[in-house]
Amino acid sequence: MHRLAVWQLGRVEYADGLRLQKLFGDARARDLVPDSLLLLEHPPVLTLGRGAKRQNIVADAAQLSAQGVDIFETDRGGDVTYHGPGQVVGYPIFRLPPDRHDVRRYVRDLEEGMIRALRPFGIVAQRVAKWPGVWVAGGGVNRPEKIGAIGVHLSRWQTSHGFALNVNTDLSHFGLIVPCGISDGGVTSMERQLSRPVDIAAVERELGRSFGEVFDGDVEIHRPAMRTISVAGVRSEPGGARVLLLRRVPNRGAFWQIVTGRLEPGESPSEAAARELLEETGQSLPVVPLGYRHAFALGDELPPVVVEEEAFAAAFSGGADVRLNEAEHDAFCWLTVEEATAKLPFEGLRRAVRLAAAQQ
Repeated sequence: MHRLAVWQLGRVEYADGLRLQKLFGDARARDLVPDSLLLLEHPPVLTLGRGAKRQNIVADAAQLSAQGVDIFETDRGGDVTYHGPGQVVGYPIFRLPPDRHDVRRYVRDLEEGMIRALRPFGIVAQRVAKWPGVWVAGGGVNRPEKIGAIGVHLSRWQTSHGFALNVNTDLSHFGLIVPCGISDGGVTSMERQLSRPVDIAAVERELGRSFGEVFDGDVEIHRPAMRTISVAGVRSEPGGARVLLLRRVPNRGAFWQIVTGRLEPGESPSEAAARELLEETGQSLPVVPLGYRHAFALGDELPPVVVEEEAFAAAFSGGADVRLNEAEHDAFCWLTVEEATAKLPFEGLRRAVRLAAAQQ
């Protein structure tokens, strides 16, 4: 039996998820981390595998934009699939031993992990020989419904991408696509099967247990080791909301950002947000939580440093004087939401800005 690190990450922007996979993959290849299973939720997104057909996206660009659904091309196998809130996405970063050098067996093992995780909830899932994934009996004759999708990538027998299990997923979003290119099957979720919402953390615990069984791993549970905050400063103007951006000094990256910082020992997130706002702008203002937390990798360190960040907003008056901390930032500007999101380098900061502006 070997170590299996199961990471419970919560919400992760899709681009950040790709980066986490790369960093954990690089670390696994160098034996800096054990086999690692990343469990997380993505915002609404359609992903295209190597064999994807664009015609399997049946919604047009306007429909996708209206529902806040992005599109990403990936190097995994398979066709088009949907990820979104209420769905547990699993990225196994495993280095398969010689006796498991079999792609079909690996896919079957992923299916088995989901099938076993569903049993304690009273859901009997199965395989369908002609299609990958995990299925339950549907309401129609010979029309099974998919509850778990699979799309994998292997390089030198090290794995990435993985599976998606529908827990409390908004199934209407699957109407945007032909899921996995399969028109003869439906989709379902644990919530639909049980007629009640299901606790995501409980599902993740069962997935960790079942993958430990299937892959002979001694499971270790991990959460992000560091907590940070962001604060989007917004002020109202006749032409619409303006967002405060600060430019990092050159030796700290020289990129534009909103207020960010780490929690100090004993601080709550709101206390850290108010402190960082004062230190970085000279303004003591109320901070309002935006209900948005997400995880990402900080920098390029190996093994990865995984961070959970909580977003806040602060309302500035028109005459507020911004006083920079010159050790941190060397310039500031007030921009429209569109201009600000175009300058910001990370999706988590862009989403925080959009949420803050929507509150104005």
